[in-house]
Amino acid sequence: MEMKSLSAIQSYTSARPATEPAKGADGIGAAMKNVAVDFAETLAQSEQVAQAAMVGDADPHALVQALAQTELAVETAVSVRNKVVEAYQEILRMPV
Repeated sequence: MEMKSLSAIQSYTSARPATEPAKGADGIGAAMKNVAVDFAETLAQSEQVAQAAMVGDADPHALVQALAQTELAVETAVSVRNKVVEAYQEILRMPV
C-alpha cells in the first residue's frame, strides 16, 4: 500500500510541470484583463464625447457614433456574462 501511494505521488510530481502554463505566456487571465480595459476605455471615451456634446464642443454625429459603440460594448458584455452564467449552471447540474 505504501509503495502504491509513493508511486502515485512520484507520477503526479513528474506530470505536473507538463500541465503548468509556460512562463511569460499570456493566458486567459491576461486576455480577460485586456477585454476589460478595452471595455472601460470605450465607456470613458463615450462619456467624454457626451460631455463635449452637452457643452457644444462635439458634433451630434460623433455623439451618435459614441453611443452606438457603447451600446455594442454593453450588449457584448451582457452576452458574455449570460454565457458564463449558463456554463456555470451546467457545471452545477453535472453529477459528481
